[in-house]
Amino acid sequence: MKKNGSDVKISLNTISDHSFLCSLDYKQAEKVCALLRSEILRCVSTYGGHLSSNLGDVELTVALHRVFDFKTDKLIFDVGHQCYAHKLLTGRSLEHLNQKGYVNGFQNRKESPYDVYDAGHSSTALSACEAFAYARDLDQEHYDVVGFVGDASIVNGLSLEALNDLGARSHKVIIVLNDNGMAIHKPSGGLGKFFRRISTDKLYNKAKKGYRRLLYRSAAGQKLYTFTSRFKDTLKSKLVPTTFFDNMGFTYIGPVDGHNLRALEKAFKAAKRATKSVVVHCSTIKGKGYAPAENDKKGFWHSVPPFDLATGEIKNEFPNVLTWPSYISELIHERMENDPDAILLVPAMIGGSHLERCFADFPARCIDVGIAEEHAITMAGALSLAGKKPIACLYSTFLQRAYDELLHDCARMGANLTVLIDHAGLVGKNGETHQGIYDEAFLKSIPGVTVSMPSSPEIGRALFEESFAGHGVFAIRYPSDSLESDFEKEKAYCPYLSWHSRVKKEDKIALIGVGPLGRTLYEEAEKEKLPVSYFDPVYLNPVMENELKKVLGYKAILIYDAYGTEEGFASSILSGLMKMGYQGKAIARCVKNDFIGFDTVENQRKGSLVDVESVLGLLKTLA
Repeated sequence: MKKNGSDVKISLNTISDHSFLCSLDYKQAEKVCALLRSEILRCVSTYGGHLSSNLGDVELTVALHRVFDFKTDKLIFDVGHQCYAHKLLTGRSLEHLNQKGYVNGFQNRKESPYDVYDAGHSSTALSACEAFAYARDLDQEHYDVVGFVGDASIVNGLSLEALNDLGARSHKVIIVLNDNGMAIHKPSGGLGKFFRRISTDKLYNKAKKGYRRLLYRSAAGQKLYTFTSRFKDTLKSKLVPTTFFDNMGFTYIGPVDGHNLRALEKAFKAAKRATKSVVVHCSTIKGKGYAPAENDKKGFWHSVPPFDLATGEIKNEFPNVLTWPSYISELIHERMENDPDAILLVPAMIGGSHLERCFADFPARCIDVGIAEEHAITMAGALSLAGKKPIACLYSTFLQRAYDELLHDCARMGANLTVLIDHAGLVGKNGETHQGIYDEAFLKSIPGVTVSMPSSPEIGRALFEESFAGHGVFAIRYPSDSLESDFEKEKAYCPYLSWHSRVKKEDKIALIGVGPLGRTLYEEAEKEKLPVSYFDPVYLNPVMENELKKVLGYKAILIYDAYGTEEGFASSILSGLMKMGYQGKAIARCVKNDFIGFDTVENQRKGSLVDVESVLGLLKTLA
């Protein structure tokens, strides 16, 4: 690598490719890091996005791009939101981040050949890395596969399954573990350093390959190789302190200072030389370079809306607006305050679901299991069987990973469990990997599961209280939208599995409107004086026959669900109407069953024709 070239003018626009980055000396490379950090801060403060993780991995990303050439080598992030520096180094701008038609906040194969795998969720990278390495070796090609894994992702069940398989196979993968707080035991002792230095030495690995080739020419030689290899491993295990990764069959390098380019490049070059899969353990500071993010202990700066860069103040036009997640968190806190058997389980989304106060006030009964939804749901079900009252709070998009556990470990065994499904419906800028529109359909396929969705805070309180009445798995869906501030604090009258209705005898149209937008649509129809009766289903599964009979006398029925696909609640209604011999016109207007890309929530709703204005127009045609 060149150690001169100080006359080269450095800007993000001059970064053309891997060879240009390699031509820079360390002082210039550190300037690139500073420019990247500054640009990330500028764009996230302007448009919002994932901040802390991207500030923390800048040197890691630059070092990777100097040691590896990702025109041919493969880089897969886990989770995908820590890829902002990678995007800037591969010719992409962060202007209009997460706005339709511009750059996405996650790796995206449609966006660049440098993105070889899409991931918005966690813990998929190692399985994907093994697949690329397997294909490479099968095709006798030569490139490196690098998995860039966050410390929270490495302990997820899927990651551990992949680690277990990778460690037993010969398809080499380089795992970069970005550790910004999780404690992983540091190996100590001179012999440990000696063996790790030897295991990544170029001459040692060349001799090792030659020794194996020589002995494998005969059956006797193969036996001798196996004996000597086992003897070496046994001796090493007795003399050298080992890490979790050593014991799984990996070469372990680290911990390495994740903000020291020289140390990082040395470690990555050693990883390239290794003959088997490697874990390069890098210690980083989350939020590095921006004091509010560096000092954040609660995860606030992990993902943020636009903010003032100088003061750190959020640019919030409505600072005191109550949202559905914050309101539900108040109900949880109230329950835990009055019920010592209530236990809250959360898979790493304390901040996103506004549960900080619950964790502060009831630390012994609040459990953050990390990115482990499957574990959270199975544990919640078992807590019920142990006589407790579990509350599992998780985003709709992450609940998908726990379908088997809900079915097999909870519903099948009759566990009484409150499942709070946050961020239900379309979610905006996080796009297709985070949409909360599929859970209605998969939940109704599980016997004995109650699925509900309130249209008002009063009904939300009633549903929350009803969920503790021994109905088995009781799910309450709610969006991340804001709430009106003048609602009643008391719960609504809401008997189990009953709908709410507002009916006038002269009405020709029955509107079955799900959730807050269903109520909003009815209010707009009232202003237009349309002949519409409103049925708030409240309970989306099971659909009771006596409730459905109430709409059979109408000329037309519109099922409006802006929070799920037609395969969910709407299909239950359409199927029930058909079985009852309904002769009128029945129309369902739901979110399209598709993978909906990032945009504003408003535009996503318009794209599926589930915005209130579009559906109001449809109601007028039916009138």
